[in-house]
Amino acid sequence: MSKLFLKQADQYLAEQYLVGRPSYPEELFRFIASKTPNHDLAWDVGTGSGQAAKTLAGIYKKIIATDISPKQLEFAPKLPNIQYQCTPPNLSMADLEQVAAQGSVDLVAIAQAMHWFDLPTFYQQVKWILKKPHGVIAAWCYTSPEVNDRVDSVFQPFYTIDTEPFFELERKLVDEKYTSIDFPFEPVDGLEGTGPFEFKTERLMDLDGYFTYLRSWSAYQIAKGKGVELLSDEVTEKFKSAWSEDGNGQKVVKFPIYLRIGRVGSLN
Repeated sequence: MSKLFLKQADQYLAEQYLVGRPSYPEELFRFIASKTPNHDLAWDVGTGSGQAAKTLAGIYKKIIATDISPKQLEFAPKLPNIQYQCTPPNLSMADLEQVAAQGSVDLVAIAQAMHWFDLPTFYQQVKWILKKPHGVIAAWCYTSPEVNDRVDSVFQPFYTIDTEPFFELERKLVDEKYTSIDFPFEPVDGLEGTGPFEFKTERLMDLDGYFTYLRSWSAYQIAKGKGVELLSDEVTEKFKSAWSEDGNGQKVVKFPIYLRIGRVGSLN
C-alpha cells in the first residue's frame, strides 16, 4: 500500500480494505509452497490485514507478518502461529534482526505490495534473511477486476481516465503485471524463468461490495483528500445501470494474479 494512503488510513479505511479486497486462491499458495523445500518459517511482508498470512499459516509452521500500518494489523486474523509486527517504513538492519535471524526464512511472501517498496534495499534484506540456496521469494499482484462486458465498459474509463491522475507512479508496475519489475533472483527448480506466472481469484460480489473495493484504492482516498469524489452520482448511476442489466444482483468478479517467484541462490 502507498505511504500516503497509510498515513491517511484510519479505522474506517482499514475496514474498507479488509472487506473490499479479494482473497487469493489456494492454487497460488500450493504452487509457492511446492517450491520451498522446508515449511518452517515464512515472512509475509506488507501483510495488510493478513489476507495472505491466514492461508500461509496452514502451510508453514510459523508466520511473521509485518506491516507499517497498525490499523491494518488490528483487523488481521489472530492465529497461534502468526506473529504480527508493526515495522517502520524504512526497515533498518537492526529492525530486520527483530523480524528473524539471518538465513532462517524459507519463504518471503509479498502480496499486492512490492511495487511500493524501495527494491534495492528490500532485496538486500531478502537475501540476508532467506535460507541459502533454496529460500524463495514470491511476490504477486492482481490487476483490474473483470465482471462482464457491460460493467467492464464502465470500469475502463473510470480506471484509465477518472482515477489515473490520482494513482501514484508505482501503480504502473501492477498494470504491467510485474513484467518490468526488477527481480534479481534465480529460477526455482522446475521452472523456466521467474515469471510472471498467471493465476486468478474470484469473488462473489454485489454492487455495494464492488464499490467497497473501489473505495479501498489508494487513488480513491487520495482523490477524496483533494476534494474529488470519483464515485460521483453520474458514475454511480452508470455502474448501477450496467450491473442491473442482466437481472443478477450478485456477480462473480475475477481478478487476474501475476506471480514473480525465485530463489536466493548461493552467491547472493
